Amino acid sequence: MAHLFVYGTLLPGEERWPFLAPAVVGQGVPDTASGELYDTGLGYPAARFGTAGTIAGRTFTLMEALDDRVLTELDVIEGAVAGLYRRTSIVTGNGLRAWAYEYGSGLSLTRIASGSWVQLRSSPM
Repeated sequence: MAHLFVYGTLLPGEERWPFLAPAVVGQGVPDTASGELYDTGLGYPAARFGTAGTIAGRTFTLMEALDDRVLTELDVIEGAVAGLYRRTSIVTGNGLRAWAYEYGSGLSLTRIASGSWVQLRSSPM
């Protein structure tokens, strides 16, 4: 089975969750990844993995029968085909090998010091 670490609009309750929800097993687990999270200013975040810092997110197990199809669809939705993001393999804070979407290029970014998209979205502006 494949795992997917999500940190932004693919989280439950966020804009792109409906694309992922039908393909996951259970509720996923709170998790982290090594890296930095950025605000794109466009209503979604961007991540760079493997750098200093911690990104807060959730890791989901994908249904085995759907994982290839879902990942292919998410590649398009997340901009991997256009080069804005790329799907990469990471090891999460919980020790799970998971797919995650990492920022590619082309946007102006502002670092999210907390490493949490949910926290940023819930804080008063």
